[in-house]
Amino acid sequence: MNDRCLSVDQVAELLGTTTRFPRRLIEERRIRYVKVGRYVRIPESAVQEYIAARTVEPLRRPRARYGRAAA
Repeated sequence: MNDRCLSVDQVAELLGTTTRFPRRLIEERRIRYVKVGRYVRIPESAVQEYIAARTVEPLRRPRARYGRAAA
């Protein structure tokens, strides 16, 4: 297990959000986390999984076969 555990502040910085957002993810159990005594740590792989699961790929529109219609 070579997975680095991040604090809530570090996760917020990585995601570019306030600390409130990762805390809400933890509270709603939308991300994996580890309790170490009174501390909460989030495995780096859990953050990467969260990002990958919510990544939206752009649509690829088919190109028009004959170009624009004459007006």
